Amino acid sequence: MKTIAFFNNKGGVGKTSLVYHLAWMFADKGKRVLAVDLDPQANLSSMFIPEGRLEKLWDEGTGNSIIDSLRPLQEGEGLGKARTETIANGLQLMAGHLELSKFEDRLSDSWARSSDGEVLSLRFLSAFHSLISEAAQQNASDLALIDVGPNLGAINRSAMLASDHVILPLAPDLYSLQGMKNLGPTLREWRRGWEERKKKAKERSSTIKFSLPDGGMHPAGYVLMQHAIRDGRPVQAYTKWAQRIPDVYSREVMDDNSPKNPPTEIRKVEEDSNCLAMLKHYRSLMPMAMEAHKPIFRLTSADGAIGAHTYAVQNCKKDFEQLADRVLQATEYVGAEESALG
Repeated sequence: MKTIAFFNNKGGVGKTSLVYHLAWMFADKGKRVLAVDLDPQANLSSMFIPEGRLEKLWDEGTGNSIIDSLRPLQEGEGLGKARTETIANGLQLMAGHLELSKFEDRLSDSWARSSDGEVLSLRFLSAFHSLISEAAQQNASDLALIDVGPNLGAINRSAMLASDHVILPLAPDLYSLQGMKNLGPTLREWRRGWEERKKKAKERSSTIKFSLPDGGMHPAGYVLMQHAIRDGRPVQAYTKWAQRIPDVYSREVMDDNSPKNPPTEIRKVEEDSNCLAMLKHYRSLMPMAMEAHKPIFRLTSADGAIGAHTYAVQNCKKDFEQLADRVLQATEYVGAEESALG
């Protein structure tokens, strides 16, 4: 199973919508998908589940969200069972919860305490990994797609530990460029920190009765969102920032700036192999899809997708079919590369 996190510490780029649509597209392509909502805002869950059903799912004592799996661990009883909701054939959701934000301080404290291999702290840091692995096994999932909030906090660090690959949704603006400068070094710092903790954990292997995540979090590329087109060409404001992304991604995220491998000449984003897709701004189709609780490419005339919207729906489907294929290729490549490196 591949575990892929979609991460940008700059909000408002369309990250959650991207995860939602890819989850549906992979399911449509015959993959068994586990969508995981680790954003305390729980926006991904609200896209999948109508409000009335979500309220029942969050009922304390009878709920079925990730917080119901974590609460026993916080109360000293051990990690609860993995809980998922069936969305469609082959598509499961590990639903989020606003109470997840209360888990932040405990994870932050566990990171500090785990530096000497403390078992309980390692258990907390591995909780997301354990729940995702259990749910994926129960549902025979091929892919786990993880949505996280736009920050560099402790929850997202533990989410990244559970991730084999990381894909960056980006907008063509200054904030996304700065976000990459923050995120790239942070991922490398988290990866190094986890490697140190795993080495310490090996000294206590006889007392660790749970699986520790690999903590790979390998960058697998980026998706350029909100691609603005006018008269068949990208608008000037878009082009100004978009064409800076390949070089910044290469240097800051891929760390491709060593003396042996100096920064390359800035490439066009359309020619950058790290760019998995350039997705257009779907404008009025997105509110229509949210109201219908279905992805844009599944909208029909009954949902209001008529006239020019019909062609936009068809184009959206093609865009996400191509993106799904690119994601599989990118994550296969990274996995094969890491295996070759031993």
